[in-house]
Amino acid sequence: MDWTNFKHLLDAYDFSLFTLGKTEITLFTLLKLAISGFVLWFLAGRFSSWTLKRLLGRSNMQEGQRLAIGSLVHYAVLVFGAVVILQNAGIELTAFAIVGSALGVGVGFGLQNIISNFISGLIVLLERPIEIGDRIEVSGVEGVVREIGARRTTVVTPDDIAILVPNQSFITSNVTNYVYLKECVRIRVPVPIAPGQDIRRVEGLLLAAARRGPVLPDPAPQVAITAVTASAVTLEIWAWYEALRFAKSDVLSQVYFEVIDELARNEVKLAG
Repeated sequence: MDWTNFKHLLDAYDFSLFTLGKTEITLFTLLKLAISGFVLWFLAGRFSSWTLKRLLGRSNMQEGQRLAIGSLVHYAVLVFGAVVILQNAGIELTAFAIVGSALGVGVGFGLQNIISNFISGLIVLLERPIEIGDRIEVSGVEGVVREIGARRTTVVTPDDIAILVPNQSFITSNVTNYVYLKECVRIRVPVPIAPGQDIRRVEGLLLAAARRGPVLPDPAPQVAITAVTASAVTLEIWAWYEALRFAKSDVLSQVYFEVIDELARNEVKLAG
């Protein structure tokens, strides 16, 4: 194809579709914007990845802080690049102000949660109340944090089910972080005993049962009386376990199995 035919082909596609402000938008303009947008998206991702691995990877920052800075860099490159592309295409940014004012009220309500989750995600990454690998419980969901994204966090439950939790939940709701202070936490296992039993003997049986469960020998398990009524004496096993390795429900279940077996062998009756 010679230059004359190529020029005629460009002229054929260079017809006006609509006008945005003072700029006529042609099919060729849309094609150029689409290609430029794809290149910008690709370069922003590569630059963000380079910032995380090469630039911030050598620093002493926590992973959450690096991810937050990487996200800010990614979106900053996208915004700056979009402005350059639009100006290079001859589109005045003031034209978008007219469209934005017309759609601002309706779209604002729709974007409210998105922006809130995005800002909440940055706060979570910077303040680090939770980090990747932590075992947490939020809104009744317990699991391990696998990913902290810009708008949502992925929590994998003990059933290997991925729960996508909006980041806003970590700011507005109570969040239990089982490994925030240290790797081991204490579990309480209530055991109601029928009246008339030798409590000191039952205490020894419960401690023996607890030691066979997935609990730590140090700190040693303890047994405490938490309630005394005419129908039952409620004892509680206090034991420590590794929250990174075990889910609370798994530890509770295994300790109960050991307790029931131990009490049955020694003919100790539970309260009905």
